[in-house]
Amino acid sequence: MKRINLLIVLAGLSLVAVCQPSQGRRLSSYVNPFIGASTSVAKGENLAGLGKTFPGAATPFGVVQASPNTITGGDNGSGYSYEHTTIEGFACTQMSGVGWYGDLGNFLVMPATGKLQIVSGSEGQDEQGYRSKYDKSSEKASAGYYSARLTKYDVQAELTAAPHSAMMRFTFPANAQSRVQIDLARRVGGTSTAQYVEVVNDHTIRGWMKCTPEGGGWGHGDGHADYTVYFYAQFNKPLKKYGVWSKDDVLPMVRKKEGSHLGFYTEFATMAGEQVVLKTGISFVSMEGAGKNLKAEIADWDFDRVHEAAQQLWDQALGKIQITGGTDDEKTIFYTSLYHTLIDPRVLSDVDGTYPGGDGEPHKTDLFTKHSIFSGWDVFRSQMPLQTIINPRMVNDLIASLVELADHSGKGYLERWELLNAYSGCMVGNPAVVVLADAYAKGIRDYDVKKAYQYALNTCEKFGNKNGWEPGNISVTLENGFSEWCLSRLAAALGKKDDSAKYGARGMSYKNIWDDSVHWFRPRRKDGSWEPWPAEGRMKQDYGTVESNPYQQGWFVPQDIPGMVQLMGGRGHVLADLQQFFQRTPENMLWNDYYNHANEPVHHVPFLFNRLDAPFLTQQWTRTICMRAYHNSVEGLVGNEDVGQMSAWYVLAASGLHPVCPGDTRWEITSPVFDKVVMQLDPHYAKGKTFTIIARNNSPENIYIQSASLNGRPYNKCWLDHADIMAGGVLELDMGKFPNSGWGLEGLLPNVGTNYFTKNIHLIYD
Repeated sequence: MKRINLLIVLAGLSLVAVCQPSQGRRLSSYVNPFIGASTSVAKGENLAGLGKTFPGAATPFGVVQASPNTITGGDNGSGYSYEHTTIEGFACTQMSGVGWYGDLGNFLVMPATGKLQIVSGSEGQDEQGYRSKYDKSSEKASAGYYSARLTKYDVQAELTAAPHSAMMRFTFPANAQSRVQIDLARRVGGTSTAQYVEVVNDHTIRGWMKCTPEGGGWGHGDGHADYTVYFYAQFNKPLKKYGVWSKDDVLPMVRKKEGSHLGFYTEFATMAGEQVVLKTGISFVSMEGAGKNLKAEIADWDFDRVHEAAQQLWDQALGKIQITGGTDDEKTIFYTSLYHTLIDPRVLSDVDGTYPGGDGEPHKTDLFTKHSIFSGWDVFRSQMPLQTIINPRMVNDLIASLVELADHSGKGYLERWELLNAYSGCMVGNPAVVVLADAYAKGIRDYDVKKAYQYALNTCEKFGNKNGWEPGNISVTLENGFSEWCLSRLAAALGKKDDSAKYGARGMSYKNIWDDSVHWFRPRRKDGSWEPWPAEGRMKQDYGTVESNPYQQGWFVPQDIPGMVQLMGGRGHVLADLQQFFQRTPENMLWNDYYNHANEPVHHVPFLFNRLDAPFLTQQWTRTICMRAYHNSVEGLVGNEDVGQMSAWYVLAASGLHPVCPGDTRWEITSPVFDKVVMQLDPHYAKGKTFTIIARNNSPENIYIQSASLNGRPYNKCWLDHADIMAGGVLELDMGKFPNSGWGLEGLLPNVGTNYFTKNIHLIYD
């Protein structure tokens, strides 16, 4: 099937027609890119810090992100943190919301005046380098735009972006020695290991920056990131006085240079208020590709036109979900969250469809669009399920990209955290198998299914619970078991009965690490004996777990909740334990030992109440989390954004839907924040045009569903099937102030009845 990359087609239009919300305000105006833009350990009360987003200019799933950078090293993946007082430059590539040592941040541009300085200097000592303090009151960010005034140079910097290119506009003071300089070696979390720059003509330079693990970057090099960024850049002011610097020398009027620690500069006199514009095409394939990208997207010097085109791309992308009701702050939180879910996995192809393969060679296809940056362990939970509704083609193309990477690289398995074709191996489990099984179950299948299945099988064999459990690790055992259950579902759908039985059995391996003597999951040694039980019990952080404690990780058995509940002592016991889990969570919901929304392992837990025939508790706690864990502020995310996951949770929960078990087609219904939510559906994958959720009599007090109807007929389930959504239609919810413990029940198990809920409703108000 021939594919058309709409993102690229739209980017070539100077003004595209977009849908505006009924209230007349364009959706992109609700985006606040400063939400989450902090790495502060102190404010996040944990080494993981806060959201770690960047505030710069981007387009939906675009290759380029033009953003200020305030820091290079350490666990500062976005390269920016709001509390920093200086800017070291403006880069053309960024990562969003990642923990670990970050990467990208390439092609760092700095406008300057006075004597040339070739090192950035450090925070608090900006006079020693080209770094500059900036006027915080001048700093502005919106969808597709960023600006700030650099006080050291009295230069106003403005940034905007197209999908494969960036435009930077610098307004200079009167100065005989003004400059634009570009650090080609700089890289978030490290340095590029080799660079090349060439003066093409009196307005143009081109070159590349090679980034290998030896230079640090992703995971301080442990993430195996190995990529080359190619650029093609043009200045609106002619190159009359220019040069290259290396680590120790400045080389005036050098037209071509390859080496390490290189930078390029061009100097000129400016009048007061003179604007110097730099536009840059970026490619991960070739210098020629970077040039084609720039010429296709930014043919002139009209900064405002490019900015408007970026806004229109965001209006269209955000228009996949239109909301009514809620406060302005809630709308800002919602659309900024949706915005954050539309940054990655980014397109890696050039405008002509050429992309870098896992074999290091360029490839081209019209069957799919190459996507990259798959933060699997995070995004399989909310981000990818969200996209199966609003952007199923992207999900399809991501799977095709991961399958082709497994093929081209010769590795033959699906990577769990892919970055620019690198197999970083970051985190645990086999999340690509989950995303594949979820997509296939939902009818998203325009990729090589045979290869995808084989590579999924290889993945589970390489990393699965072949011996019944992962020695010493609860998290790995539970995550692996879930992905093996997903593989068994996929095998069954493909008619592979033996595989389905084999991996279905391995999907129950969670039972192998349950210890009745401590009544919880416990790490088991290779020989089957138990690890010593700590004094803190299941509350001990990192005891056989990854970024969690056993109490938090132990709820992750989404594939067999009845079996999990039986092990835990029955529904009454589990409900009491879960209520404690939430009630002991701190008010600010920052990193803690109970419901830790700051990290992914618990993101499905609020929806378990639906599976326990207490859906009113799902309604209560999801509304509470939406209110307490998300804010219209820099500290508005309680944990790392994690490439769309933290924000996708909000988009889904605030809309009234969320999965417990990706790979299954069941969506849990919960209490929407908004009065009306309209989701646009893709006609290639859906029969209907839109799916609408209406919450009547909704308010901050009326958070409980009293009754429901689906397409005009009474509906008493607390869940929907994916097919119900794809068919289009309207789900209407009648809301009230008090729980209706009789709505949404599928039939209570014998050991917990209605009396339990009636008797214990007071607990939720304690």
